[in-house]
Amino acid sequence: MSVALPEDEMLTILKKLAAAHGLILRDSADNEVAGEAEKIGAKWWFGGRKVAYRMACRLAGADHTVHFREVVAERSWGIPPPTLTVETTTTSGWKRSGERKDISLGGQGGAVDYAGFRDAAEQAVKAAGWTFHLEGGRFP
Repeated sequence: MSVALPEDEMLTILKKLAAAHGLILRDSADNEVAGEAEKIGAKWWFGGRKVAYRMACRLAGADHTVHFREVVAERSWGIPPPTLTVETTTTSGWKRSGERKDISLGGQGGAVDYAGFRDAAEQAVKAAGWTFHLEGGRFP
């Protein structure tokens, strides 16, 4: 069995990985990494909407486990612009994989990959000798 990296090195790896995936890190506890990225945005005179990806990783140093939570949240106000949405997803337990693409009037929109960061984080955690645990049903 391989030796697990120290907690501070694991936090540094997760922070670099989050920044590489375009997540804006926010203040959190000493043993936690949390971030958010607005992936889809569209607005017009009557209203708009945004789709954001949020995640949080909490490290339990005693048993070398990373507890991971994520959510894709959509907010709208007023009357959102007409939008074409193409979504392909696969759900297995709490794991959701796939992609969503939106195109609105004027070419606004974007795309979100449901499992992009989670898969990269899981690989990095396992490579560092830690255990990855996906926590379902809890918002980050």
